[in-house]
Amino acid sequence: MKNKQLGYRFSRQVPIDEYIVDFYCKDLFLAIEVDGITHTYEDQPKRDAIRQKRLEGLGICILRFDDFDVKNKIKWVVNEILRNIETHPQPLLGRE
Repeated sequence: MKNKQLGYRFSRQVPIDEYIVDFYCKDLFLAIEVDGITHTYEDQPKRDAIRQKRLEGLGICILRFDDFDVKNKIKWVVNEILRNIETHPQPLLGRE
């Protein structure tokens, strides 16, 4: 995913609180997580839910995508991200 496609800067592997998100746009308070097969093992879904709730409590919107979709349906993934950006207003934090 290139920054030009979305019109916003996304950084990779960004630490937030006690977690690291896969991609993060600080201007939008938007994190994108790419979940592989390991996210289905044992208690990982429960840990992901706790993690997501904590990050959302900090005002961050989380979008999750399966790594299969990122690898095989990238246009759909980009369109879903753009749709989210268009339907959710930017946070007021940091604005004058």
